[in-house]
Amino acid sequence: MLIDGHNRKVDYLRISVTERCNFRCQYCMPEKPFSWVPHENLLTYEELFAFVKVAIDEGVTKIRITGGEPLLRKNIDVFINMIANYAPHIDLAMTTNGYLLHECAKELKKAGLQRLNISLDSLKSEVAHHIAQKDVLAKVLQGIDTALEVGLKVKINCVPMKGVNDTELVDILEYCKSKNMEVRFIEFMENAHANVKKGLNSQEIQEILKQKYDFIKNERTGSSPSQNYTCEDGYRFGIIEPHLDDFCNDCNRIRLTAEGYLIPCLYFEDALSIADAIKQKDIPQAVSILQKVLQNKPEKNNWNDQQQELSQRAFYETGG
Repeated sequence: MLIDGHNRKVDYLRISVTERCNFRCQYCMPEKPFSWVPHENLLTYEELFAFVKVAIDEGVTKIRITGGEPLLRKNIDVFINMIANYAPHIDLAMTTNGYLLHECAKELKKAGLQRLNISLDSLKSEVAHHIAQKDVLAKVLQGIDTALEVGLKVKINCVPMKGVNDTELVDILEYCKSKNMEVRFIEFMENAHANVKKGLNSQEIQEILKQKYDFIKNERTGSSPSQNYTCEDGYRFGIIEPHLDDFCNDCNRIRLTAEGYLIPCLYFEDALSIADAIKQKDIPQAVSILQKVLQNKPEKNNWNDQQQELSQRAFYETGG
């Protein structure tokens, strides 16, 4: 069992398999040039899997594949299949922008993937184009439909931004509701790489939704950062509020980047590398580094309304 320095059980591993992305979203990496970490600097699937096995053996029960855009890494279904074959009980999920999903959803499902979180910030082509700096909406919607058709469970992530997509929140909720998908509205997370003037906070999101829907706040359970709400008809949606830290008490996650850095918390800069240990097949050393990272895991995140310095960590390196 993995226990951090604040006596929290850690059983959730998020793996960023690439920092590359085919979008340039305003809230993530709008100015990032098309220059990337050389492929040879990345851990191979076999090397990543060597650590995954350790994590699973130590008690990890949930793994999420992220990026960048994970579908840009060639043969990602092979890596998923490695995990699924080793531990069929693992809750195996992926976060994606959905642009390439139509072509590979069937292979992902066959490999053992169970769930997807897909980014959908607008149902208007021109707005989606503005956010992603690319004509993306049609292919994303096609990818969502294909994922549902092959039996993958889908949740939608949406980042509400003032003057950009704030008039679409009800429409996005109703779209998700019509396809039996849960939507999670995510407060904009301030970072030095973004180009967003202002995101909507939870209260503002709720006020917009209340114009059409009555809903109640659910009691928070488990370790999810999402505060969930239930509409009168039973439909449930969530809002993620990183500026609060009430979900940190139950934080159960740790992150591994494609280059081999273990990150204890999304907002903090501290990280330790297991790359050399894994490449040298020194598993005891990798476990030792993992234990150090767990002990250094902060008690709560560093977001607040009085934040003086923006995070320098690029979320496309850690998967958000």
